[in-house]
Amino acid sequence: MSDKPIRIPGPDHPITVERNPGRVVVKLEGRVVADTRDALTLREASYPPVQYIPRSDVDMSLLARTDHGTYCPYKGDASYYSIAPGGERSKNAVWTYENPHDAVREIKDHMAFYPDRVDSIEES
Repeated sequence: MSDKPIRIPGPDHPITVERNPGRVVVKLEGRVVADTRDALTLREASYPPVQYIPRSDVDMSLLARTDHGTYCPYKGDASYYSIAPGGERSKNAVWTYENPHDAVREIKDHMAFYPDRVDSIEES
């Protein structure tokens, strides 16, 4: 049993997850790291929207899992990956919630990228 708090999104901390109707491409060092038409846009409170890309649309050969982890009471435990071609800049650049809380269960099997640790996250 976990003693980590679990919070439910609500008016004081809203979270929405919606399908992004466009294409999302993540690039680093001249390489396409992810390319999808099935991204989910997560909007949380006053934070900038985050694109969650299906793991199947991410080039996992460029990623290396790290020991880093964080916990969000609204989403759960996050695991991290570094993007090898990006070196130190791209350490822990990618995160995923492998067993997200029920309120955001749609992001399971999806990955998100820190915009400042890749060259671009393009939406079209």
